[in-house]
Amino acid sequence: MFLTISTTGNEQHPATDLGFLLHKHPDRAFSASVSYGKAHVLYPEADAERCTAALLLEVDAVALVRRGKGKGRGGAPDAALAQYVNDRPYAASSLLAVALSAVFSSAMRGVCNARPERAEQPLPLRIEVPALPARGGPGLVGRLFEPLGWTVTAEPVALDTEFPEWGDSRYVHLVLESETLTLAQALRHLYVLLPVLDDAKHYWVASDEVDKLLRAGEGWLSDHPEQKLITSRYLSRRWSLTRQAMEALELVRLAEADDSAVEEIDNAVEAEAETEEKPTPLAVQRRDAIIAALKESGAARVLDLGCGQGQLVQALLKDVRFTEIVGVDVSVRALTIASRRLKLDRMGERQASRVQLFQGSLAYTDNRLKGYDAAVLSEVIEHLDLPRLPALEYAVFGSARPRTVLVTTPNVEYNVRWETLPAGHVRHGDHRFEWTREEFRTWARAVAERHGYGVEFVSVGPDDPEVGPPTQMAVFSMKSVNEKEAKAA
Repeated sequence: MFLTISTTGNEQHPATDLGFLLHKHPDRAFSASVSYGKAHVLYPEADAERCTAALLLEVDAVALVRRGKGKGRGGAPDAALAQYVNDRPYAASSLLAVALSAVFSSAMRGVCNARPERAEQPLPLRIEVPALPARGGPGLVGRLFEPLGWTVTAEPVALDTEFPEWGDSRYVHLVLESETLTLAQALRHLYVLLPVLDDAKHYWVASDEVDKLLRAGEGWLSDHPEQKLITSRYLSRRWSLTRQAMEALELVRLAEADDSAVEEIDNAVEAEAETEEKPTPLAVQRRDAIIAALKESGAARVLDLGCGQGQLVQALLKDVRFTEIVGVDVSVRALTIASRRLKLDRMGERQASRVQLFQGSLAYTDNRLKGYDAAVLSEVIEHLDLPRLPALEYAVFGSARPRTVLVTTPNVEYNVRWETLPAGHVRHGDHRFEWTREEFRTWARAVAERHGYGVEFVSVGPDDPEVGPPTQMAVFSMKSVNEKEAKAA
């Protein structure tokens, strides 16, 4: 991944001042580790008349996959190789924009103590990007850069020069030229517009990306004719973030038109301490729903199967109606953390008699699990490979057979409502699957039928009219002998 920045000069203002502005010496190569690779800055030419700085980004494809967020195992089965074999190491994208920001951070802010007057002056600039993904073609490249004062040459790259009949690829060879922009302005344009043209960020887009966009877009984005497209693509089409950014940009435009500060325009609401309550985290809502269902079932002796770090066990201990609470997990490390969370080593004798933690696998039957009033599997089943679910089913419903079983799992339909979750990805890297409401109910009804339980379904979290709740819960209740006899008759 490669780009060059060139300028010209004379004896009075030598082109090598570019080195001062970029804070990188023309006589020395510079290297630094950045996200997902290593960046190098070198100068192929550097004299008074012409100076060129080249930024070369070596992308570590393996690190890109390993550190990627939300990949999980829910993707298409043929996507494994594509994670490694793609255009990321070669074509300018959000990866290169991040490297620009990391390597030339002072230059992007226009800071240069050695040549402050040069940092504030327009320079004769030529920027070349040999391979730039352009979703929208050369026409869109021109519409994005020309209003900013650039002369644009965007030559399409053929799919294969040996077979011209195949046509052009989605890549262009880009050359930008201007004599009216400062270096800081040029770098900020690239920082925003490279990922906009690629239209595929390599990292999650969260609310802090709005601030990054507004900082880099200061002075030009609020009046850009393609403002909406730039904002939407930069924020990966997250509609709420896009709306937030568009509202902020409109305030900037109004302030500039009125020759006022943004704070003076945005004064409809007095500066007061916010009284709106923060939404309750989904994990808390889930625990509350589980405890409510346990209380309704009348359970006193409860198993937390897959107890993790002990959050539910801790909550159950606060209610004296739960006389015995057992946390089970396959992970010794998780049980160690749970023990510290519960302060078992300092717990009073009476309280300690109510709780125990032990290691166990839900893929095998375990006599220690028999005889309890209720068992909870909270966000557990999605961590198992689908072929292992029957083993868990028998261990819990066929062997342990508590009177009540609560199972919660994510509702994959709700994933479109998570702003920071890329489309098609599961919520956690260890999730083997995530089910729709219908898939979960089909599985739960079949389990109940096979093992003599009835089952009801409870929504956990905000119940969206289109996609349902974020978490779905099945409440299994063992049928009485009379019910079984009546059904048999």
